[in-house]
Amino acid sequence: MSTTTILDGGLSNALEDRGHDLSSDLWTARVLVDAPGEIAAVHRAYYDAGATVATTASYQAPDDLLGRSVRLARAVRDERDEEGLLVAASVGPYGASLADGSEYRGRYGVPTATLRDFHARRVAALVEAEPDLLAVETVPDAEEAEVLMPLLEDAGLPAWFSYSVDGDRTRAGQPLAEAYGVLAGSRVLVAAGVNCARPADVLGAVEAAVAATGLPAVAYPNRGEDWDPVARAWVGAGGVPLELARAWVAAGASYVGGCCRVGPADIRALADGLAAGA
Repeated sequence: MSTTTILDGGLSNALEDRGHDLSSDLWTARVLVDAPGEIAAVHRAYYDAGATVATTASYQAPDDLLGRSVRLARAVRDERDEEGLLVAASVGPYGASLADGSEYRGRYGVPTATLRDFHARRVAALVEAEPDLLAVETVPDAEEAEVLMPLLEDAGLPAWFSYSVDGDRTRAGQPLAEAYGVLAGSRVLVAAGVNCARPADVLGAVEAAVAATGLPAVAYPNRGEDWDPVARAWVGAGGVPLELARAWVAAGASYVGGCCRVGPADIRALADGLAAGA
């Protein structure tokens, strides 16, 4: 079995567990402004739990905070003086900036030029801050992927690309084979896959991603709960069963972690469990 890179888990839930109110439209970026040391503490907690990748607090951050999020994660990584630790700069979808749950729907109703301008300036700002790679995540729509891919190729930094999915389709409704086909032939992608989806939906997405791109897969689901954008809360219950994660790895996932509601204890269990089964 090939080596599995363990990703971190959710930033928002880890901050909430530390007592932070994330109800503003800035979400985790509010803590980046008001208490950056708390975000650093979360990065440390995930590294301590066995993650080798820290994902920056840039997913929903305004443009002027993007570089700060990368520099903060790099500082935490560098203070550890350990080989193999990485910083992935989160590149969220256009819908994340709207703070209305649009990243779980896609089909934003804006011109392609609007998407291109939005992503071009944000990718440039993140790359300038020198992360190790880009984490293009929670993309709900293959049409947004078509805008993003040329920008990533031009940026030249290694990246993974993950869709948010619902069953065997993107959140916008495209078949997964079609969506992952948009990513095929990339010079910069190191992995393609899925995040912020129900754990039960991950295996099909991993298989579709590997088949369409020939790349290793990336898989980091939420706990299987659903986001209510009106109540601004997660509803339901769930988890990330180890047997599912082992199936993702067997199907080609080389990057595995968690997203919303998955915390350091979950990542520790995932890291230990996958290591034990290697």
